[in-house]
Amino acid sequence: MSTAILTGPAVPGSPLEGDLRSLGFDVRPAADERQAAELLAVLPPAERVALVDPRFVGHVHALRLALTDPRFPAAAAPGALTAQPAARTALRRALAATAEPAARPEPAAAGGSPSVTAPEPAPPAASPLPDRAAAALEADGTAVHRPELGALVAAVPADPRSAEQTRDAVAAVDDEAVRLRSAVKARDGFFTTFCVSPYSRYLARWCARRGLTPNQVTTASLLTALVAAGCAATGARGGYVAAGLLLLFSFVLDCTDGQLARYSLQYSTLGAWLDATFDRAKEYAYYAGLALGAARGGDDVWALALAAMVLQTCRHVVDFSFNEANHDATGNSSPTAALSDKLDSRGWTVWVRRMIVLPIGERWAMIAVLTALTTPRTVFWALLIGCAFAACYTTAGRLLRSLTRRARRTDRAARALADLADTGPLAAAAARALARPARKLPALAPPAVALLGAAAVVATAALAPVTGPWPALAALLYALTSGLAVARPLKGALDWLVPPAFRAAEYTTVLVLAARSEVPGALPAAFGLVAAVAYHHYDTVYRIRGGTGAPPAWLVRATGGHELRTLAVAVLAAVLTPRGDALTLALTVLAAAVALVVLVESIRFWVSSSAPAVHDEGEPA
Repeated sequence: MSTAILTGPAVPGSPLEGDLRSLGFDVRPAADERQAAELLAVLPPAERVALVDPRFVGHVHALRLALTDPRFPAAAAPGALTAQPAARTALRRALAATAEPAARPEPAAAGGSPSVTAPEPAPPAASPLPDRAAAALEADGTAVHRPELGALVAAVPADPRSAEQTRDAVAAVDDEAVRLRSAVKARDGFFTTFCVSPYSRYLARWCARRGLTPNQVTTASLLTALVAAGCAATGARGGYVAAGLLLLFSFVLDCTDGQLARYSLQYSTLGAWLDATFDRAKEYAYYAGLALGAARGGDDVWALALAAMVLQTCRHVVDFSFNEANHDATGNSSPTAALSDKLDSRGWTVWVRRMIVLPIGERWAMIAVLTALTTPRTVFWALLIGCAFAACYTTAGRLLRSLTRRARRTDRAARALADLADTGPLAAAAARALARPARKLPALAPPAVALLGAAAVVATAALAPVTGPWPALAALLYALTSGLAVARPLKGALDWLVPPAFRAAEYTTVLVLAARSEVPGALPAAFGLVAAVAYHHYDTVYRIRGGTGAPPAWLVRATGGHELRTLAVAVLAAVLTPRGDALTLALTVLAAAVALVVLVESIRFWVSSSAPAVHDEGEPA
């Protein structure tokens, strides 16, 4: 259990002790600073500890935000400070630093005895011990998180009149209403903001009051989406209608899990992983369900389903790559960014721009409605057209920002782009061999070379005979150009295009070769292979976002890297296409092998204690 130390005599009539116990704290009183330090020293080192001034007046949710958020080693609000085990040693030092200084002797005068000076003046009484300890923690180099309280009140009144005014301020603000509002993510899409969040926040509160966890709601959302995919796979109109309704309900639960995490501050590493990966699993499983349903009706749309997954994944990689390239760039300035900020200052343009990019809420709503009313083929064509337009819009904006921005990109950004590249042994060997000539190439060479290599391998797969040697030779050339593209640090203005170019090349080559082989079952097997590889790439992104870097090098070698997998599929298509089902079997085995290796390592990592917890923030309280 966590322990809260009251740093002084209790205030008669104060609800503070009850509030702290409602938050899960065992309350211990301390008469003064010395006793508070003694209590801190004897408490188990694995416990969270809080220091709270007994004069504190404020909302319970203000205390909850300041004292119970698991993401921060140390956090504070006026009159309250908490430290998790990682910051306990620093807190003890901070308490020692804030202790009242002892009197010190001055040098003896000639022929006299040493005199003793008066103690240095203590900080003003109005400065509570938790606030002074928080300042000492920061001075000691420990980051102290201070949540945005917004309308919430948290204060330590200095006199009875101030206390009465503060209590009036607390009574004037509905703590629960603020808590519900702050559970909603700050920057969501139009559909989520106006069609889901107005009631899903109450569903989140209902879940919290019944002891449900965000992970349980996330799992329920996944299961609902899988049932929706199963309904779509029936191929019947009733199944399609049920699938659309269930997909919408799955999205409501998807919003609810994050709102529940923010409402109850139940953040966890496992929850971060589940929330990040299940969205993709749900959407792509639904694509597969639609393709199966269409096949039952005699319409083969597996190529469209795979194309939709390729396009959606490449869109995400563009977002991730651009953001990582500019995560900590110095000297950022761009007229395009200034125009974007200006547009964001106008209410209607904000919502139009958020809808144009077809975020998950708008996208799933469109899929659900079209599933219920039309055919899977119509769903996929609408999805491809909408996502293609969104991709062109966002990519064009990022290109303009990159070309007009004067910024220095850091080694961390270059490392992140290199990790996102997923370079295998063939391209790595080429990069080592070409490192010296690569340094002499112009600034735009890496993205240009990557895009040329990607275009060459895709065009060859699309135009040359599948059973001939040319796709495999083009894949070898692609490995060479990929090595040249990453042979020097990716710090150029457009170097963030390199990872998306690799993703588009690999996924599209698999799609084209499987489609052109005309082997029964090849496209569904290719869908499984691309899904397994895409999961690996998403997992890499989430690790980088958490600050832990890419997956281990052995995993990249075991899965071959993007260039070796592309070569393997080209060779398999050339050799096995004439043998019919052999190509389907080979792609299925390759997909299963990649999925098994990637999933085992991913699960091992995300359930380990070293994995980071990353969650989107809600509205300021």
